[in-house]
Amino acid sequence: VLFSSACFAQDSITVPDIHAAEKIISLHFTEAKEDSLLGQLQDRAKAYDKMHLENLNNSVPMSMTESPLLPYMHLNKKQLPVKFTLPADVKMPANKNDLAFYSIPQLASLIQNKKITSVALTKFFIARLKKYGDTLQCVISLTEDIAMKEAAEADKEIAAGKYRGMLHGIPYGLKDLFAVRGTKTTWGAEPYKNQIIDNNSYVYTKLKATGAVLIAKLTLGALAMDDYWFGGHTKNPWNMPEGSSGSSAGSAAATAAGLVPFAIGTETDGSIIAPSTVCGATGLRPTFGSISRTGGMTLCWSLDKPGVICRSAEDAAIVFYYLHGTDGKDAAAVNMPFNYIGKADLSKMKIAYARNYFDKKDTLGNEDAVLDVFRKAGAKLIPVDFPDSGIYNFDII
Repeated sequence: VLFSSACFAQDSITVPDIHAAEKIISLHFTEAKEDSLLGQLQDRAKAYDKMHLENLNNSVPMSMTESPLLPYMHLNKKQLPVKFTLPADVKMPANKNDLAFYSIPQLASLIQNKKITSVALTKFFIARLKKYGDTLQCVISLTEDIAMKEAAEADKEIAAGKYRGMLHGIPYGLKDLFAVRGTKTTWGAEPYKNQIIDNNSYVYTKLKATGAVLIAKLTLGALAMDDYWFGGHTKNPWNMPEGSSGSSAGSAAATAAGLVPFAIGTETDGSIIAPSTVCGATGLRPTFGSISRTGGMTLCWSLDKPGVICRSAEDAAIVFYYLHGTDGKDAAAVNMPFNYIGKADLSKMKIAYARNYFDKKDTLGNEDAVLDVFRKAGAKLIPVDFPDSGIYNFDII
């Protein structure tokens, strides 16, 4: 396919085009082999031109799939009861702005105990998005109509005694590569800024079932690359001249700034970890296949992973618990248990870390502090030299 790239710029492939392609993929053919290739490549380029006339929808899966479950794996497949603690004594803050940084359990307690309605909480966070979203360049579209409808429904159900769980009535933001019926799904890119996909993604459908309230579709670097999108450059809330890193840029910035209680992002190669690190949020990049990608933009089928950006590990665990699994439409996703207990004795744990990366001097400088926290908690740290092929010299995606 690489060899056919020149067919977009001219009528037919030539030998110099083969030379250029050889450089790209680090190959070298003899003149005789290039001559043999030429005719076949010209014919294939014509076939590719015909293929490009067909509209291959983003929802069409690959002909081959990657499975996270290998034949030799013997895993526990039993989901045990998980009970998250709902604090009983949470009060509304004297300064209402402090509500922006309440944890999910705190917000859930306020809602369940009827100290605030979902409608009121939703209006509060939408107001923050309107006030600060343009400054951070982290919002592509507010979903205010959807939000108010979902919040009103949540209040109605809770008043009737139907409480769905910790996310019921809690607002959140969604990276704008996931389809939601009735909204634009822009993928952060100029050619798709008016794109409408008339179906709902798995992550939105799953969160809707929990009673969570979608209030915004958040920025991503164009086509899930870096933090520049068609409307600007998403900012780091703690260092405005700096970008928030890619590509779940808006999800991390909005969460860290208290514009949403939590957000959904995706990672192909660092797109949850990097912006969470830069913005000071807690990113959970789950194991590949943990969450179905149905209705999401495809970047790399063997690497794409939806995940969670919150402000604490417990919040991330809560959202992941309600989100993980599959609808059966993503052949790489599986239903596996998430048996969360919320407590761990670190003195009984061994934690490996990539010594050759931690020892680098060009990183963010927090690595030693992280290791010190684990040491003080009693964990046994095991240094590992992680293989480095040197091939990943591109921006975080």
